[in-house]
Amino acid sequence: MTPNSAPSSPSRRSFLASTAVATAAVAGGLPLLSACGGSDSGSREGTTSGKDAKKILPAYAASNVVKPDIPSKNGSSMGFTARLDGSALKTSVTEKLGKGGKVTIMSPFWGSPPKSDNSYYTSMNDLIGVDVRWRNQDGNTYDQKLGAVLASSDVPDMVVIPGWNMMGKIPSAIIGKFADLGPYLSGDKVEEYPNLAAIPSDAWQRSIFGGKLMGLPMPAPSVATIVPLYRQDIFDEEGYEVPRSSEEFMALCKDITNARAKRWACGDMKWTAMNNFGVIGGGEKPLWWNLVDGKLINRIETPEYLEAIEWTRKLFAAGVVHPNFKLGKSQIADPAPKFASGEFLIWNNNIVNWYGQQASQITQNPDFKIWGMDIWGHDGGDPVLYAGNPAGIFSFVSKKASESVIRDALAIANVTAAPYGTKEWMMTNYGVEGTHYTIKNGVPVKNDKGNNEVLNAYVMVASPAATTAHPDMPDYTKAMVEWEQRMGAFTTKTPFWGLQITEPSRYTNLANDFEQLEDDIIRGHKKISDMQQAVSDWKSKGGDKLRDWYKKLLDENGSAAS
Repeated sequence: MTPNSAPSSPSRRSFLASTAVATAAVAGGLPLLSACGGSDSGSREGTTSGKDAKKILPAYAASNVVKPDIPSKNGSSMGFTARLDGSALKTSVTEKLGKGGKVTIMSPFWGSPPKSDNSYYTSMNDLIGVDVRWRNQDGNTYDQKLGAVLASSDVPDMVVIPGWNMMGKIPSAIIGKFADLGPYLSGDKVEEYPNLAAIPSDAWQRSIFGGKLMGLPMPAPSVATIVPLYRQDIFDEEGYEVPRSSEEFMALCKDITNARAKRWACGDMKWTAMNNFGVIGGGEKPLWWNLVDGKLINRIETPEYLEAIEWTRKLFAAGVVHPNFKLGKSQIADPAPKFASGEFLIWNNNIVNWYGQQASQITQNPDFKIWGMDIWGHDGGDPVLYAGNPAGIFSFVSKKASESVIRDALAIANVTAAPYGTKEWMMTNYGVEGTHYTIKNGVPVKNDKGNNEVLNAYVMVASPAATTAHPDMPDYTKAMVEWEQRMGAFTTKTPFWGLQITEPSRYTNLANDFEQLEDDIIRGHKKISDMQQAVSDWKSKGGDKLRDWYKKLLDENGSAAS
């Protein structure tokens, strides 16, 4: 990918770094547990796995169209480092599967949507054989629009729903409003759509809602994606060494910080702290529960959780955090320019921004270099990390859709899920060569028309297996994938890894206030004792009963971590 590339699967994962994680959905992956009451019960609570899931999941058939330069390992993405040759692009869709019907799609959109008849849309529609009509909605307020649409009778043919929007009544609405795709994709039926067959099974597992295969997934690596990025160019210039423990990190931050010179050490390091201290779910909180000494424990009940919050609070109290991060989230301006200018040197961020920040600055400053720290255990030992969601964004087809509309929807997804290095992938991510981009020295570069038209639309429908590909910066592709692979070696799974779980509706808002309380404590507005009281209240208001609900699920069906 290039600095002006369309948002591919990895870049959309940066939205998953949002801390607005749904409490109604637990991370998914391998099929092991079965639904409460059974998958045929029609229940909107619980999960589906084991023998029930095997009847539902598509038969996996890895794609052999393009071979990655760096194969996936330890849950990492695949890596592609070689430069592209437009004339050598492979074909993964040999037959136009769309039958010319019209399909309306509602999706979150970040930026200004292009005109509905733009050349990118019409070219994609011609490739697929479907007349797609987009109902793009502001991604920043998408949850509001989504709730209103799902509560109405006017549901578009397809709806894209990110995992962080699956809060409150949304999971139940998904089960009630969308079609079962099993009759078209389960088992060998998926062979009609080879690019969908190549999507890993754990991503499909995340797409089972209410005992039925409903979602078309966007796969993601199952390893940690929050990286402590740092300005290696300045580190080298000043002689700073990368820390290997929380104590070393604090000492380094104090050494770096000089408020009079307008230089601070870091941004808000909460996500990294959660990983350093081995908090259940780590920095992205995809998982809330773990089995500890035979007892099911929620992350907020653990000493590691309080220790991570307290350590982050100490960073703020020591004055080593850039002042912008002391403001509330809604008031924080984009920190990227200040990171780029060297006002602060360490910033935990989604791994895609490792490349993104480097690519955006290297043209202006050839000495600019961002690198990623390996995650360390707080005491200097190995970290304890937790496997994350193998899929985080899904598209769904309306339950009212006819068979022809469903098949056209699957034709769309089969094209957008084409692997890197294919003509279909290039069209989906860059548009038409000569119209939207040109290939320069093996790197696709979008022109103004491409930047205006080829934005986050078709890429949201479905995606290939997690891929990192930056032919303009192969060293960064290699570094990012190898970072994932190293961290994957320290990654473990909780008992509920691999499952799409819909909690009883009475519990879905139980933990809504914890993130804000975390931030208030970190900034000195509240105390650790306030968190301890909140945990006590959480237990009495339903947390203990929710634990019993999860424990019953676990006792009856076994652990996904075994």
